[in-house]
Amino acid sequence: MTTQEVANRLVELCRMGQIETAQNELYADDVTSTEPASSPMQFATGKNALIEKGKMFQSMVEEFHGQNISDPIVAGNVFAITWGMDVTMKDRGRSNMEEVCVYNVKDGKIVSEQFFF
Repeated sequence: MTTQEVANRLVELCRMGQIETAQNELYADDVTSTEPASSPMQFATGKNALIEKGKMFQSMVEEFHGQNISDPIVAGNVFAITWGMDVTMKDRGRSNMEEVCVYNVKDGKIVSEQFFF
């Protein structure tokens, strides 16, 4: 898959709420994930770690009200999207979360992701 095809497929699956399917289908086995220092899980390596990170986030959510994922912007082997979520967190109440997500693709698989919020 090209970077554009990977980007389009990731956005398609995430908009349908199929994040774990996207990770299993589109991510390299040794993918890395980096979040800001204030995040509970700042760095993770490997698909299993990313899936666990997602489950940890879901466990902190009391109610999911909606999301907005932009179309991807692609440059070479890198693409970015914006991702907004309206959620009620168990410990913080309701909030609108906005982030920029940057992905690197190699050999048709996402090899790294980094989030800025």
